[in-house]
Amino acid sequence: MALGLVVGVMLGDQAAALEIPAKLVLRLLGALAPPLILLAIMQALMRAHLGGRKALRLVTLLLTNTLVAIGIGLLVANVLQPGSWSNPSPAHAPAKAAAGADPLALFLDNVPKSIGGPFSDNGAVMGVIFIAVAMGVALRSLRHHEVRTVEDLVHVALTSLITILHWIIDLVPLAVFGIVASIVGVKGFGDFLALGGFVVAVLAALTLQAGYYLIRVRLGSWAPPLHVLRGVRDALVMAFSTGSSTATMPVTYARLRENVGLREESASMGALVGANFNNDGTALYEAMSALFVAQLLGMHLTLSQQFIVVVTSVVASVGAAGIPEAGLVTMTMVFKAVALPTDYIAMLFTVDWFLDRCRTAINVMGDVTVSCLLDGKTREPPDTRGP
Repeated sequence: MALGLVVGVMLGDQAAALEIPAKLVLRLLGALAPPLILLAIMQALMRAHLGGRKALRLVTLLLTNTLVAIGIGLLVANVLQPGSWSNPSPAHAPAKAAAGADPLALFLDNVPKSIGGPFSDNGAVMGVIFIAVAMGVALRSLRHHEVRTVEDLVHVALTSLITILHWIIDLVPLAVFGIVASIVGVKGFGDFLALGGFVVAVLAALTLQAGYYLIRVRLGSWAPPLHVLRGVRDALVMAFSTGSSTATMPVTYARLRENVGLREESASMGALVGANFNNDGTALYEAMSALFVAQLLGMHLTLSQQFIVVVTSVVASVGAAGIPEAGLVTMTMVFKAVALPTDYIAMLFTVDWFLDRCRTAINVMGDVTVSCLLDGKTREPPDTRGP
């Protein structure tokens, strides 16, 4: 970001061409998003051990928490209006200037917009080659993996796509440099005022969501909220530091059992099973991002369009726990659902690295809340607790 600011000031309008890396990353994320979400949801549903009397309550809690998170996000975005904190031009000026770079633009045009797109276009040979090379290299580490069941097949397909996604994520710092330089060089610092407002709005919404969790724990569980926070602080810190709720799952489960003292069934269903579906922070961020970009462009999203954002955010958040940078991946689908230009997601690259950690901590806090609510208002007797 710092290097992008300096280069943008130095190059001025000429920095517009540096937006190409960000456009490439967006094109690749847009291509990967549908199959990634499809396979992630399939795997989450196949592997989830849902059964018994608590299964229905688990699903109800997960859906309620996600809807409340999205509602809080939309409320804060509508009240604070962070996208209107500056007056950017409605057209994306860097994109026009970058289009003059013929060789790079030609290369970008050959990058497939979707996995299946090149196969429906007989002339898109380069797109097929891109997919073949990427999948071939990604599958090299899985070529000896046995495929005996449908679950094995889905696992291999999802793992290969996540391998490719890791390659794309490695390009994000370069994309951040390019988009910061192009914005500063062509449009000045006005957009960053709006981005600052967006960060403040998201943090305010996440704080409200955390307060909602503590109230739910206070009213629906035997465990005092402060006792729960102290008990799971290692998991929250790990979630913030790694940005991965999947990597944090074992720590969350262990702290719920050892420090908080929840029953094994409650801790496992909330922290292990529920974590595959419970991504409240991510869903909140998706909804707020859509409203922010709409405000930035001077567009008004009607109630019906905001309802579409809610539905798409809920669906996109299911199974997203195992996808790195899930917020950026699924955001392309949310934007397309309400006809917002996905080019503006590139601007969010500059702050996503920080907000991703914050919303991951909220995701884990949501898992903790679900576990506490499943445990009920009666504590397990001391003589029946595990080690």
